[in-house]
Amino acid sequence: MNIRNYNIYFNTHTISGIIICALLYVIFFAGSFSFFRDEISAWQKNRSAYAHQASANDYDYLLDSLHVAHNLQGRDITFYVQDNNVQAYVSMGTSQDTTIKKKANGQQVQRRGRRGRGNDDSAYFQYDFKQNKAGSYAESYDMGEFLYRLHFLAQLNQVPIRIGTPFGYLVAGIVSFLFLFALITGLLLHWDKLVSNFFTFRPWSKWKTVWTDMHTALGVIGFPFQLMYAVTGIVLIVNTALILPFSKVLYDGNSEKLYAALGYNDASTYEYRYQPLGDRVALNPYLKQVNERWPGSRVNRVYIKNYGDESMHVTLEAVPSVKTNFAGSGKITFHPATQSIIYEKSPTTSVTYLDRVKALIYRLHFGDFGGYPVKATFFVLGIMGCVVIISGILIWLVARDKKNIPLHKRRFNFWASNVFIAICLTMLPVTALTFIAIKLNPAADQAFIYRVYFYSWLALSLLYVARRNLRVTNKETLLIGALLGLCVPIVNGVKTGNWMWKTYLTGALDIFLIDLLWLVIGIVGLIAVYRIRLDTKKMHVPKRTISTLKEAVSSE
Repeated sequence: MNIRNYNIYFNTHTISGIIICALLYVIFFAGSFSFFRDEISAWQKNRSAYAHQASANDYDYLLDSLHVAHNLQGRDITFYVQDNNVQAYVSMGTSQDTTIKKKANGQQVQRRGRRGRGNDDSAYFQYDFKQNKAGSYAESYDMGEFLYRLHFLAQLNQVPIRIGTPFGYLVAGIVSFLFLFALITGLLLHWDKLVSNFFTFRPWSKWKTVWTDMHTALGVIGFPFQLMYAVTGIVLIVNTALILPFSKVLYDGNSEKLYAALGYNDASTYEYRYQPLGDRVALNPYLKQVNERWPGSRVNRVYIKNYGDESMHVTLEAVPSVKTNFAGSGKITFHPATQSIIYEKSPTTSVTYLDRVKALIYRLHFGDFGGYPVKATFFVLGIMGCVVIISGILIWLVARDKKNIPLHKRRFNFWASNVFIAICLTMLPVTALTFIAIKLNPAADQAFIYRVYFYSWLALSLLYVARRNLRVTNKETLLIGALLGLCVPIVNGVKTGNWMWKTYLTGALDIFLIDLLWLVIGIVGLIAVYRIRLDTKKMHVPKRTISTLKEAVSSE
């Protein structure tokens, strides 16, 4: 490779990497835990999804409960069923029947912050089928949801900056683009010595050499994974910007029709006839019928249009089991008035090109196609990405800490690295601390999680920034994170009685897995701290030996 190309790749890789390093670390760290989103939710609420079957979900009980508080006649109701089949988000629109008067009690239904509902009697809430209990989004918020949304910086949406899309999503999209750019330039940078550098690791050399070897080796190992995540992340987070031109040209600016064509929602509308059905429609038989038609499939969405009217339609969407079909989506629409099926698309035999593309993107990004072995592998690869980011920051700092560089630039480089390292490495102890806090406080909601996580993160970050010692920051955050991680399964066992051996024997594998995950993190962290202490001692031994020899020679 000629010098000009090398310098171009080196500078672009370095600049793009250092700009996004802290945010990219947050995305990778939170994203790694997001693979176990449902398991974290079950662990926090102490309710295993393995003890609940989707067939036990009683939709009729929920509709009856809603009918007590609201007149459901003429409404559109949508159920977004979560992957664990225990929780579902329920969206209830206003009635199409103009003869029904709205209740004037002035009560405001709490709504999910990112979805505006207007000042009407519509509602948006989460429902727990296992407990038959409804709650607002903030009340039902858990640590799994927090880490999942943190991995695409959704919390930054509170910043009052709008450039066509929420600020957090915009920042995450920019980071994804720059990350893809850094990956490609990094591969080109090491292309000529890709094989030789991959097998080179010198753990006993000076620290810059160790970090360089680690950055190169782990970067090459995790490159396919990181490239896959950069591409799928860009598609998922900035899909609005990508499909906007198509909505303008093909759908006259109607993005709802475009999303319906892509299978993200059901935009079907039916003329309201003002002819009420004689009996209340039961929803459970339709779900049972779908389970019989498509065995092994999971219903993930339920749409009810014009509830209680002769024009009422019930649409159910389902996805097949990964064991039988990697891609596919099913859809069936019932007309209760005539007891007929007006549309059916099988999730196993009627797979379209769109189904394959969506399944490829979603399943690769969320790692839900191979059970816990795939999730564990993706988790390790995600943490490896965090190590690559940290080693990159340290390489950048050491390479610019030379006497020929002006003092003010060296000071800036150190403070930038100091801030980045403090923000990144404190995430481990802060995450473990928050897991302990939510277990000690069963009523933990969105506000509680925000306060514990962000305030402790801010305090620890400021503390280590002020101490200005990268070695101490690395060792202490790892030690504190490991000790707190070991405390997570202990606190869970003391507080709930669900010790690891008990959850394993009772089949509550989701709760068991989170305790096991923190146990492994704690043990690996303590081993790493011990090795750091040994390496530190070995680095000082030669210096003492040389000084002793000098003293002996001078005395002679």
